[in-house]
Amino acid sequence: MNVIPFPSLACPLDGAPLFGHGPAWRCAAGHSFDIASQGYGNLLPVQQKRSRDPGDSKEMVAARRRFLNAGHYQPIAAAVSRAVLDGLPDDATISCLDAGCGEGYYLRQLAAAQDNGQTLAVLGLDISKWAVLSAAKQDQRPNWIVGTNAHLPVLAKTLDRVLCMFGFPVYAEFARVLKPGGRLLQVDAGPDHLRELREIIYPALKPERAADQQVPAGFCRLSMETVRFSLCLDSQELIADLLAMTPHLYRASAEGRGRAAALTTLAVTVDVRLTSFGREA
Repeated sequence: MNVIPFPSLACPLDGAPLFGHGPAWRCAAGHSFDIASQGYGNLLPVQQKRSRDPGDSKEMVAARRRFLNAGHYQPIAAAVSRAVLDGLPDDATISCLDAGCGEGYYLRQLAAAQDNGQTLAVLGLDISKWAVLSAAKQDQRPNWIVGTNAHLPVLAKTLDRVLCMFGFPVYAEFARVLKPGGRLLQVDAGPDHLRELREIIYPALKPERAADQQVPAGFCRLSMETVRFSLCLDSQELIADLLAMTPHLYRASAEGRGRAAALTTLAVTVDVRLTSFGREA
């Protein structure tokens, strides 16, 4: 598959198109955003930040990189890649945003999914500069940018696919940037996701809430798929990496984290829901 950078970026300050000018992106009003030597750009203005260093920390990103690159979530990546490419001709050119891309694992898996004549214009966005830096170091073909889902620096109606992997969906923004007929592919934790780990780190599990069947405004539901499999984690380091890449790292008490740290093996269930939404005309 031919992988190219996604070109239709927008200025995060005024929404105008951005154009490349050497090692920077600029809009017609003169707003300029540097492209780092590692190949990524920062399109997150200070007024759109909620903290000094938002998003995942350097340590969390490193844990996720080790865990995902070892292939433990490859069945999820394969299901997402199939959903992205479903129904597309072999010579199609498609544009895809991973909104909350982390260190870029799912986009790299998508780029490697098929060896054919398709062209994939790729944009990975995350609010964590550490995540985007890690992604850019591993593959410089896509555009990698620091940004926020709440104000996507993307021109309207320019994307064929948007991925939201265990992230924070902002449906109004996703609807704005998707072309009519484009698709939003959303992956969320199912009721049994990492249940065995959660039973160890929490005193008791909260009752599962009923699945939200509401369809976001501007979309129609196309399909829903369950991806479920078991993992056998055979080292303290691997278990620690799994915990570090989840929100449970901060939700658990010190005692709960201590119980997890004492484990040397853990059999755990992976249970996720992959929902495909179509952008209505």
